[in-house]
Amino acid sequence: MMRWSQGVWSEKRLTDAINQTSEFYAIPYGPSGTAPTDDVREFELYFEKLETAGLGNIKRPDLLIFKISEKSYVDHFLQDIGGSEKLPFIVEKELQPLIKKAIVAIECENSLWVAEKMPNYNTELRPQKRLGGKMGLPKNAVLPTVIIKEEDRIPLHKWQEENNIPVHIWHVFFDKAYGLSLQEAEHLIQEGLIEPTIQVFQAPGGATTKKAIYKFYYHYAYLLGNSTTQPTLVPDYIQDKNGHILPYVKFTGGSLAIAQNTLKILHNL
Repeated sequence: MMRWSQGVWSEKRLTDAINQTSEFYAIPYGPSGTAPTDDVREFELYFEKLETAGLGNIKRPDLLIFKISEKSYVDHFLQDIGGSEKLPFIVEKELQPLIKKAIVAIECENSLWVAEKMPNYNTELRPQKRLGGKMGLPKNAVLPTVIIKEEDRIPLHKWQEENNIPVHIWHVFFDKAYGLSLQEAEHLIQEGLIEPTIQVFQAPGGATTKKAIYKFYYHYAYLLGNSTTQPTLVPDYIQDKNGHILPYVKFTGGSLAIAQNTLKILHNL
């Protein structure tokens, strides 16, 4: 729930930032943007309903972005289906009129770091032996990156190809955000400039799973925007079905100003 709430916060921050540009319009499209976050049971029921509808394992980008001129059409479309919260329960074949109006789809990621204070921020790329002399940084370098999960990589490519809409990854940090197109990310992988990183996750019961992720140096990304007001960290908790209280911290508020270069990129899509 903590990680989920962080993701929802970053998506809302990006949506608000785009909708304040007066040039573009963003809506939540993936299941995370419309899932309940304040009630554990409602959270569980939401995904049970997705599974029942046969849409539980379908990967969709988190946001769709339109030109502001399409706002009226988008709003009427959402009104006709009962609101944006209904989108995850409708098969994409029936959503094509909406999807075709979009100029780009966004996959959102977030990291709990102040980008400018990370140890290797502003460190220049240099030849790396493990990359065959190609430019990069040591494996243990700590710097802002745009992350793509291997488990999301193929589904996002499939969505991009089937819908003929470009997919970009937008990664939000505490103070900044960076963007990278899925096409450019694939190019960097194919050129051997970015290698997968294996992450090991351990469950409370002791079981471990391994997942591959790709970390693209911010040098390869475009500056999406800068924070104009910082978010607030507030305490919260969830109570499981056995009455167990699980405290955590969540983000609220904060704002992001979209960079002019990003607006140019959106205009050129």
